[in-house]
Amino acid sequence: MAALLALAGALGWGVGDFFGGIASRRLAVLTVLAVSQAVGLVGAYLWVLASGDAFPGVGNLLPAAVGGVAALAGLAALYRGFALGAMGIVAPISAASPVVPLAIDGAHGEVPSGSQWAGVVLVVTGIVTLSWERSTDGGRRVAAGAGLAVLAALGFGAFFVGIDAGADESAAWAVAASRTASVPVAVVAALVTATAITVPRRTLPLVAAVGIFDTGANVFFAAATTRAAVGIVAVLGSLYPVVTVVLAWLVLGERLGTPKRIGGAVAVAGAALVAAG
Repeated sequence: MAALLALAGALGWGVGDFFGGIASRRLAVLTVLAVSQAVGLVGAYLWVLASGDAFPGVGNLLPAAVGGVAALAGLAALYRGFALGAMGIVAPISAASPVVPLAIDGAHGEVPSGSQWAGVVLVVTGIVTLSWERSTDGGRRVAAGAGLAVLAALGFGAFFVGIDAGADESAAWAVAASRTASVPVAVVAALVTATAITVPRRTLPLVAAVGIFDTGANVFFAAATTRAAVGIVAVLGSLYPVVTVVLAWLVLGERLGTPKRIGGAVAVAGAALVAAG
């Protein structure tokens, strides 16, 4: 059951990120975030009502709330990266998120295993391969969106840590807490930057789908962490870029050269090794 839930989460994140990337090419990133997060907030509290879980207390949910804000920052970087560059490059780099929990464990004295060190090497190798491309003058330059993808990975990694801690008492309340924290931040950021948070009617279904798939994925991931170790769940959850890349290929016709395809596969495989450790 934990494996199925984690795979459902990967599917939801992959589809949601693809929709978010498309929406961010038509609207401001903050508009997409504010509206989609609000849609997700409604879904999260519907799950709370359906679960019947008692409120576990603010202190128990604080890590999830912090993780929600980190995820919001990660999504902002990811969607902007999608708007600027190829999804086939940005999405695999963002899969490096399991390195964040590894670093936190290391700071607490837990020594990474041999497979995790191998995973880190693969992640770095994949990111380097994906991040560089030829410029028009024949030289080398950083691929569009690559730096934003690294920021997205950091945000998602912090979310994994926070949602895992918050879900110990209630997975439903943990997701609700993460959304309760992220929605006001997105709205305030939009207001401060004078970004409109109204969405044209023809684009509203697309933006709403971003919130539905993203929050649904969070629900599946949080539920999976209550049934298996977060490392095992993160392995399967880190496969989400595969879904985004395949959709970009099928729908948008994105084509990457062989080195980029290999680099993407290496980065995702490395992330899986890190999480499995």
